[in-house]
Amino acid sequence: MNKSFLNYFVFALFIVMIASSASAHFGMVIPSDQMVMQGENNNVKIDLMFWHPFEGHGMDLSKPADFGVCINGEKTNLIKLLKPATVEGHQAWTANYKIKRPGVYMFYMDPQPYWEPAEDCYIVHYTKAVVTAFGDDEGWDEELGLKTEIVPLTKPYGLYTGNVFQGIVKLDRKPVPYAEVEVEYYNKEEKYSAPTDYMVTQTVKADQNGVFSYAAPKAGWWGFAALNTSDAKIKHNGKDKDVEIGAVIWVEFIDMK
Repeated sequence: MNKSFLNYFVFALFIVMIASSASAHFGMVIPSDQMVMQGENNNVKIDLMFWHPFEGHGMDLSKPADFGVCINGEKTNLIKLLKPATVEGHQAWTANYKIKRPGVYMFYMDPQPYWEPAEDCYIVHYTKAVVTAFGDDEGWDEELGLKTEIVPLTKPYGLYTGNVFQGIVKLDRKPVPYAEVEVEYYNKEEKYSAPTDYMVTQTVKADQNGVFSYAAPKAGWWGFAALNTSDAKIKHNGKDKDVEIGAVIWVEFIDMK
């Protein structure tokens, strides 16, 4: 192998590594309707995936360890509602939930640990999305008590495109100062392309109180993921491996008409 070819090979490998690092993993909990109004269909379909939402690349999502809804501080397990689904050849899950009364419904997923050989670690993304129904507007800022979560400071629904969304990153119910939050658009129908790989996943940093802000430039679903490393390990082939834990929330922005 001559020197010029070796240099080219190293450079190409570097480019591939950069490109692959530009896309982030996101746990996804996507309701079919985030604001259920009087007279509308009150059956909400919830899709669960493990995905690169902008680029449309997926990973298989094993049946979650926990999936449920929290209403007025009361949790209900919805595992029995889950049905297997396939999205572009990858394992996903879906559930149909009938909303019967006014309230703020927090749907959440605690997935099985996902082994990521490229990062030599396991990944667990505690993921949630909030649905409001029939005019109720209380409790959208409550904590679910997940290992790590993003607690909204802005109502996570009823947002116009361009509005600023704020949240607090928490780990074991305590704010995480200067946490990095990855932000990605759910490019569901792959209508859009990023000008560069740097713009597939954007990153904002929380302040000393764990508070971050982001203004969405495009209507649709946006995911916010704050990543930390768990203090617990999981064995893989007999060796202890790190566990990346993510606090993920999905928020929909809507164009003004």
